[in-house]
Amino acid sequence: MSAAVKYTLGRIGLFVAVLAALWFIEMNMFLRLMLALVFSATLSFFLLKGWRDEMAGEMADAAERRRAEKDRLRSALAGDDQPEPKG
Repeated sequence: MSAAVKYTLGRIGLFVAVLAALWFIEMNMFLRLMLALVFSATLSFFLLKGWRDEMAGEMADAAERRRAEKDRLRSALAGDDQPEPKG
């Protein structure tokens, strides 16, 4: 499973857990949802640090691969990638 999927599912799981904890407190539903969002974001900052760092690493690697492929294609289109004629 990719790090982005793990991190996203972790964020959703934290939100649902905090919302479930706030469910029995009598308050406006909109306020309950907003508090769950804020608390789950704060908790995820600390609890999901490893997954967030792993996801950032994967994204950086993918960006580097895209950049290298883009440079390779530009070089090929410019004719720099042509093999030298045998002669």
